[in-house]
Amino acid sequence: MATDTTVFELRVYHIAAGKSADLLARFRDHTMKLFERHGMKSVAYWTPVDEPAKSSTLIYILQHPSREAAAANWKAFQDDAEWQSVRDKSQVNGKLVDSIDSTFMAMTDFSPRLG
Repeated sequence: MATDTTVFELRVYHIAAGKSADLLARFRDHTMKLFERHGMKSVAYWTPVDEPAKSSTLIYILQHPSREAAAANWKAFQDDAEWQSVRDKSQVNGKLVDSIDSTFMAMTDFSPRLG
């Protein structure tokens, strides 16, 4: 349930050439479960409909109880041995992501509420 301190994090992944299927599989099979373990609620995930962005972009939103919780949860996620293993194995044939944009957002007073 969203509270006054709740923040949403918009993340845009700029995927390395030819690595879209690998990155999506990593999220589907591992990353989302690890996010949940570390208190990060997945709101939704999108890929663009049209090329060239379709095969080079993943967009998603996470919900955090607060900015402080987000920082602590990201640190715990990055330090998680299972995540490090999954990340390293998925990048054996090269990195999957060129860059990541992250924007923290607060819900406006007129927005429909999310769960």
